[in-house]
Amino acid sequence: MHQSSNLRKKLESKDIVKVCGAYDAMSAKLVETHGFDAVWAGSFAISAIHNVPDASILTMTEFFTASSNMANACEIPVIADCDTGYGDPTNVRYMVKKYENAGIAGICIEDKTFPKQNSLLSGGNNQLLSEKDFAAKILAANSAKQNNDFMIIARIEALISGIGMDEALKRAYAYENAGADLILIHSKKITPEEIFEFSDLWKGKAPLVVIPTTYYSVNIDELIQHKIKMVIYANQTLRASHLAL
Repeated sequence: MHQSSNLRKKLESKDIVKVCGAYDAMSAKLVETHGFDAVWAGSFAISAIHNVPDASILTMTEFFTASSNMANACEIPVIADCDTGYGDPTNVRYMVKKYENAGIAGICIEDKTFPKQNSLLSGGNNQLLSEKDFAAKILAANSAKQNNDFMIIARIEALISGIGMDEALKRAYAYENAGADLILIHSKKITPEEIFEFSDLWKGKAPLVVIPTTYYSVNIDELIQHKIKMVIYANQTLRASHLAL
């Protein structure tokens, strides 16, 4: 079974899919041995181990190498954080084919402009691409995949940028219509209320994904209650390694 089919099966059969971030093959294997459902090949952690900020500095090839090494090391799905998609829809189409052929289960792209900055950076640039232009990237990604189970995750940064709940929902519906398999709604609030408001208002069919880096006290039962189907603990392995050193 392709790992993308494995991931889709987990989404259909579990109340919530638990994903943990990794930065290389060894940390990905540790994620697997500790019982997580999937690995998140996160751009923050991969950038950090190259001693550069999470600001679109590394190339697609560098991120791809890290992600494919994780996929080769694990028997659970790997989801690759692909920032803004490394270019326009043509680049996204090429990227999807490359990642899928490497056995990666899915990719996540976000609706920021290039070069992006980390969403949680104080005073960072959180300018968004237009809804139309990002939907074109999702369309390109969806048309490029060979296996229908390969996951395209659309990450919405409207709440991060401060432009509001209505815009976040509007974009979510547009990205779902363009072919996104899952919607990742991101927030930098220290409580989950903003995320829960979004999930309660969401009437689409695409499952919701969250990354509770800032609202880390939220528990799994609360997420399930609010219809969240995937939770990503994005950089805990990196933090543990840093603390140990």
